[in-house]
Amino acid sequence: MEKFSSSFESLYEYQCPNWFRDAKFGIWSHWGPQSVPMYGDWYARNMYIQGTPQYLYHLRHYGHPSKFGYKDIVKLWKAEKFEPDALIELYVKAGAKYFVGQAMHHDHFFNFPSRLNRFNSTKIGPMKDICGLWKAAADKHGLPFGLTEHMGASFSWWKVNKWSDGYGPFAGVPYDGNEPEYRDFYFDNFEHVTKDRKASIQPWYTRNRKFREYWLAVMREVIDLYQPDLLYSDGPLPFGEHDVSRPGDESFATGLEAVAHLYNTSLAKYGENRAVYNQKDRRPDIYRIGVLDIEKSQLPGINPEPWQTDTCIGNWFYDAKQPFKKPGHIIEMLIDIISKNGTMLLNVLQRPDGTIDEETVFILQELASWFKICSEGVHGTRPWREYGEGDSRVLIEGFREEQTEWNSSDFRFTAKGKTLYAFMMKAPQSRVAVIKSLTEADAVASIRLLGGRELPFQQSFGVLTVQLPQDLPTGYTNCLAIELLKRA
Repeated sequence: MEKFSSSFESLYEYQCPNWFRDAKFGIWSHWGPQSVPMYGDWYARNMYIQGTPQYLYHLRHYGHPSKFGYKDIVKLWKAEKFEPDALIELYVKAGAKYFVGQAMHHDHFFNFPSRLNRFNSTKIGPMKDICGLWKAAADKHGLPFGLTEHMGASFSWWKVNKWSDGYGPFAGVPYDGNEPEYRDFYFDNFEHVTKDRKASIQPWYTRNRKFREYWLAVMREVIDLYQPDLLYSDGPLPFGEHDVSRPGDESFATGLEAVAHLYNTSLAKYGENRAVYNQKDRRPDIYRIGVLDIEKSQLPGINPEPWQTDTCIGNWFYDAKQPFKKPGHIIEMLIDIISKNGTMLLNVLQRPDGTIDEETVFILQELASWFKICSEGVHGTRPWREYGEGDSRVLIEGFREEQTEWNSSDFRFTAKGKTLYAFMMKAPQSRVAVIKSLTEADAVASIRLLGGRELPFQQSFGVLTVQLPQDLPTGYTNCLAIELLKRA
């Protein structure tokens, strides 16, 4: 049973499934051997760039990358305390309605039993099918299960393992990426190695046809193994030339074939397509084939189609130096995102042994307490005609997620049936909430405080005033459930 072909015209028939529209909040395990040093993201790349903090850490902790390379780091990843069922149980309590694991990062190490890559978690390191264990736990708890692939950029991203130091005691000594017996892992990517050894990762997507065919074979393998409900590509749709391409260009053919296979696999499994494909090209004629993803940022207003923000509590991989977001910040981000028809996928960091630390447990517990009160205004909702009102806006600037200074004029809205949910981004000290976005046609029947009781209100010329109790149900963002006489 196949409905979709590998063309834009066919994939424009895609409709986002209701489970994703309803979910609003998912948790992601962005976890692999790059967690081992507990030194943050892109370790497998930066350990081969002389002078970077991760290179210096690697040199002084493990040894020079000509002697102890990334092929040796992966052997140190054991995941010996990994308990996916217990973690998924925590994530469900914390409000997650879907779970996403990492199939592989740019480092070309696979978290599943691949026939195509001997460097995988069932043969090296953990000796476990990490993706399979996550899927079993997600299935047990009734969560849609997704996977992320970060491999499209790998071929050019990892050219640095072919370099050598430019100065010092190891000047000119080739890094271990030059060793022939590991070329299948480190790639034959010498075409991206320049004499000046610039650290640029352009082109992000290689034109190497052999690698493109390999990428597609891997995508088919992972889709066939797990039939994921969501597949995320870390970047734009492979492998288009994104400065000039437009739908119909043959450079996208490989990526489109993978997306069609994802959807057709879901169609064969369920009798309908329930799968979501995420990529990061914001052009509507590209992202219409799936659901747009925006890394560590978001949109300024309501998008007509669902979209996703992927973000994390700290750095992408566990980083002992990195501060974590506070629970209130995460909650406020989530509310602003869902008011604009978005969904938040939050990376919860694991240490190399598979555990989460006490600060992370605290964040999850605080999210759980908030969702226990306010989940009605989140899950299963849709955007209202306005995403919000008030003086304040979130900063929209790539990869910056500063906490917004809200004031009592700021509300964010969602809707479900005849109920309009108004999140008070900062509760007024006067305990009188004033909402101005309703019109005279939006007749209010009653107002509840989520986690509390019914509240007195007045509505005059469209302006709604609500008397709040002195003590509010949550110390984070509180929410009013405004029952309208007509559908919200």
